[in-house]
Amino acid sequence: MKRILLLVCLLPLCAFSRQKPPEEKGAFVAADLVEVTRVEPGIHLDIRYASANNFLGRPFYTQARAFLQRPAATALQRVHKALRARGYGLLVTDAYRPWSITKAFWEAATPQQRAEGFVANPANGSRHNRGCAVDVTLYDLKTGKEVAMPSAVDEMNERASPAYAGGDAASRQRRDLLRREMEAAGFTVLENEWWHFDYKNWRQYRLIDKRFEEIK
Repeated sequence: MKRILLLVCLLPLCAFSRQKPPEEKGAFVAADLVEVTRVEPGIHLDIRYASANNFLGRPFYTQARAFLQRPAATALQRVHKALRARGYGLLVTDAYRPWSITKAFWEAATPQQRAEGFVANPANGSRHNRGCAVDVTLYDLKTGKEVAMPSAVDEMNERASPAYAGGDAASRQRRDLLRREMEAAGFTVLENEWWHFDYKNWRQYRLIDKRFEEIK
């Protein structure tokens, strides 16, 4: 019986707890989560948390999909169109993240990962939980393949910084190009993750804990 329970709890659905996000007071805009690839089919997905290809080594999502609040999704579409002229497209690795998944990350992360700020504290929630944060890199339009950056997505070291001056010049230029276009569309890069961008109006939305399957 214990073995059966253990196997069940390894499934992504167990990441959803019965606890609720922290209570927030004030007036908020009603959530309007839309699927990124429906807004812009040219955007590619590599949703890391729907597989074991992530820093925690196991899947947390039951579906490989990406959602954002509608204004953030349309802004991302503008970025994709601007980058096409430079031979690149956007590759999204994560977007809206249910609050319960953030809680599961926090519980699975090491103390060092928490201390270094790479994992959001569920007590405060994440901008991903509001549908206003996206983890994104570039792919080559000709080959369809992800391009090299100064670090891999979710690499937790100094190379992840948007200001990292090491590595080769071409990868830094691509990283900086992504940042310029994202900032022009109203996004702000996270100080220790070149791939993480927050949309400007994230404070207007509540923390959300809705499964992908529940989003209409």
